[in-house]
Amino acid sequence: QVQLVESGGELVQPGGSLRLSCVVSGLRLGYSAIAWFRQAPGKEREGVSCIRTNGGSTNYADSVKGRFTISKDNAKSTVFLQMSSPKPEDTAVYYCALDVQSRCSEDTRIYRYWGQGTQVTVSS
Repeated sequence: QVQLVESGGELVQPGGSLRLSCVVSGLRLGYSAIAWFRQAPGKEREGVSCIRTNGGSTNYADSVKGRFTISKDNAKSTVFLQMSSPKPEDTAVYYCALDVQSRCSEDTRIYRYWGQGTQVTVSS
């Protein structure tokens, strides 16, 4: 049984920093893609960043480029999202998702496995 578990979400001040983690169990990462999505109240779920577990290529949404960094630790089956200089508009529930075909798409429909989400609130 494949499970994704996010953690690290909390209240953070604008300009601070925060690191989210996504631990994958039940599946070796070998050839896959892990993406971070977020969903704010009343808005659609949107892609934030993605990393391929083989090779490590990454994608970022324009809104987070230069501020967020995605990374992985294959040995620990964990993907991280380092959030630097967060803004109030980054407030959302953040989800990680796994695509076994390593596509790193923004289309939520291609992701077979999802975590339960972790709340990030950016506010002073």
